[in-house]
Amino acid sequence: MRTVKSAFKIAGGVHPEYRKELARGKAIEEMPVPMTLAVSMSQHLGAPAKCIVKAGDYVRRGQLLGEKAGFISACVRAPADGLVKAVEQRPGATGALAAHVVLDTAAPAPDGAPPPPRFEPLDWRSTDPAALLARIEEAGMCGMGGAGFPTAVKLSPPPGKRCEYFIVNGAECEPYLTADFRVMVERADRIRAGVEIARKILGSPAVRIAVESNKPEAIAALEKAFAGIDGNVEIVVLPVRYPHGSEKHQIYATVGRVVPEPPALPIDAGCVVENVGTVAALADAVEKGEMPVSRVTTVTGEAVAEPKNVLAPCGTLYSDLVAFCGGMKEPPAKVVSGGPMMGFAVPDLSVSTTKTTSGLLLLPKERTFQYTAGPCINCGRCVDACPMRLDGREICRAMESGDAAAAEKLHVMSCIECGACSFGCPAYRPITQSCRRAKAVIRARAAAEKAKAAAAAKEVGKA
Repeated sequence: MRTVKSAFKIAGGVHPEYRKELARGKAIEEMPVPMTLAVSMSQHLGAPAKCIVKAGDYVRRGQLLGEKAGFISACVRAPADGLVKAVEQRPGATGALAAHVVLDTAAPAPDGAPPPPRFEPLDWRSTDPAALLARIEEAGMCGMGGAGFPTAVKLSPPPGKRCEYFIVNGAECEPYLTADFRVMVERADRIRAGVEIARKILGSPAVRIAVESNKPEAIAALEKAFAGIDGNVEIVVLPVRYPHGSEKHQIYATVGRVVPEPPALPIDAGCVVENVGTVAALADAVEKGEMPVSRVTTVTGEAVAEPKNVLAPCGTLYSDLVAFCGGMKEPPAKVVSGGPMMGFAVPDLSVSTTKTTSGLLLLPKERTFQYTAGPCINCGRCVDACPMRLDGREICRAMESGDAAAAEKLHVMSCIECGACSFGCPAYRPITQSCRRAKAVIRARAAAEKAKAAAAAKEVGKA
């Protein structure tokens, strides 16, 4: 194992004010189980899990609440013992409605309630890769650093594809957030175990662990944990530049490979990328039989009384997270689920955490401002900032005209929604929002066309 500097510079990118010092030095604290949990069935990319419990059921920690509902899906397990108070539609961090299982964790277990399910630890060295994958799927694991792609699917390259590089994403370039940093500092040994397991599943690819240079403590902890590991393993130190945490750009920054345009995936460049938190949780699921029903979330911002990195059960209400951090110094002007670049503003603290909740950011009035978008001045800053080299000016204009087809021709589906274009725009143009809207329109159109074709084929079959 060796530590090297990145030899490849990504296109575009920006340098936002990082403000990680608020929570950087705070060790991970485990939060007591709140009295109420609201567990979403949509904690991952793809089809939401199919809920299999109902109001009045008593469930145990680790028990299945929702079954995976398709190839790109993941099951959901109970983060704590509790009585199912309701199964209801609630908004998630993006505002989209999803089924939630609401648990009363203070309710006593009824007589005759079964014990919590037990998952036997596995010796990964002697366990078949297929059995390891089965455990990961059984655990309901998904990526903890981004969109929440189901882990078992990502670790199963399709026929004809081979993983040559397994990349562990420890960049955490999003401002304010320090959850991954603390996992690397405090749980580097679990990251190594997860890497060993993933490497066995994937057929012994080379391993690259990507960390930005502003995290020397994490680099030192990883160097110590990975000392003496066999095989082609490197810690790649990236320069500080947002968005190094993007899969595509991390692949280029670490191994110099380019992922083709959508619908291509990292495996098409011979790479699989997993977040450090996901890799550590993978090790616990296999070696300890611990299901990933909690995660580390950074609760931060100048409006929080005591910023912390909190290990909380999935389904914890944002209000309970804030209370665990001493409440608020002052009423926040904006609450963001995630970080300021790619996160989503939420209307209140009734939203609950999921497997992908990396941060909760409470900003006071002096850290926010109201603005009105002005006309484009053609300065080109959005083009310079875009890591995908898209023309944000023209995409924004297309969507202002309601022309999603024109946006599609401008390759808007390649947009990673990093926000770098909007960050650099002196006219405060809603460029990122226009890209998101265009992608939603294009996907809806494609889904409608697919449904129409299926209906037509069904009619032909009846004839």
